[in-house]
Amino acid sequence: MKRWLSILTGTALLFSLAACTSQPDESGSQQSSALDNSAGTSSQPEDSEPDTSQAAAEPEESTVDPAVYMTEDISPEGLMAVYEALNWTPAGNVAVKLSTGEPPASNYLRPELIAGLVQSVDGTIVECNTAYGGSRAETAMHYQVAEDHGFTAIADFQILDEDGSMALPVEGGTRLTENYVGAAFADYDSYLILSHFKGHAMAGFGGAIKNISIGLGSSEGKAWIHSGGTSRTNAWGGEQDAFLESMAEAGKSVADSLGNQIVYVNVMNRLSVDCDCDGNPAEPDMHDIGILASTDPVALDQACIDLVYATEDGQSLIDRIESRNGLHTLEHAEDIGLGSRSYQLINIDA
Repeated sequence: MKRWLSILTGTALLFSLAACTSQPDESGSQQSSALDNSAGTSSQPEDSEPDTSQAAAEPEESTVDPAVYMTEDISPEGLMAVYEALNWTPAGNVAVKLSTGEPPASNYLRPELIAGLVQSVDGTIVECNTAYGGSRAETAMHYQVAEDHGFTAIADFQILDEDGSMALPVEGGTRLTENYVGAAFADYDSYLILSHFKGHAMAGFGGAIKNISIGLGSSEGKAWIHSGGTSRTNAWGGEQDAFLESMAEAGKSVADSLGNQIVYVNVMNRLSVDCDCDGNPAEPDMHDIGILASTDPVALDQACIDLVYATEDGQSLIDRIESRNGLHTLEHAEDIGLGSRSYQLINIDA
């Protein structure tokens, strides 16, 4: 189901100061944003005694949607600004998770764009080996790719699964009861998830959720997710929705283990229909959009999806997403409590 946001009805609305979203429910009617809520007037007479009953004392649940910050400035300065909008302070050893990109010509995030941010948090760039062959399937070759692509020149770098896997419990899943990440995952106290948002041949799209599930999965963990929790050695031939749901569940295990010591940044440039795991991706046929950041990976990925749907030149990527039922990852992620598909979109440029 396509989920449209009222803020995306026009560019002027999209990039207004402190813009907030509203989403249609399944009947097509609009749900008001949390920012539209205001203090109601009391029907109680001014001279009456306050209601001290138990019902009146119970606080209402918060309806404030998670914030997603955005800038159109795809530059080191823009990246730093949108990260700082999160007002997040990492603790202890800091990992910066990104994709090193498959050679020879993938659209990985360039070191010159991210160096300032990575160094500002004193981060170690981390990755895991692939489960499908290529230049990043073995640790020694993967370290060489990281060097060739310029990552080792800007920060320390580590392959998290060079010494195997560790298991994280999955709470509330329907496909997985545990998730396998690199054995060195626990060496870091805080994670900055730095993702290049784009299409994906199997998942439809890749953003924050893919980066904390497939991306942080060890080689066997990747096979486990792809197979829908049926194999640690064979990544292929699994049922599509089982794969998508397993991504959401694996991502939840990571988010649950880190609590508030994880944040997410998506860079929406070079928006190919193919992933950075493709060494020869299709050339992008839509414009760059910006950089978005949030403490909620579901809200962040949903905001990126909505921006793609709102463009006039995003049909190729939309077709890729829908042909893989990619939105189901977001549906399941919300259902199991990984995050919210409703959000407030806040433009920091205004």
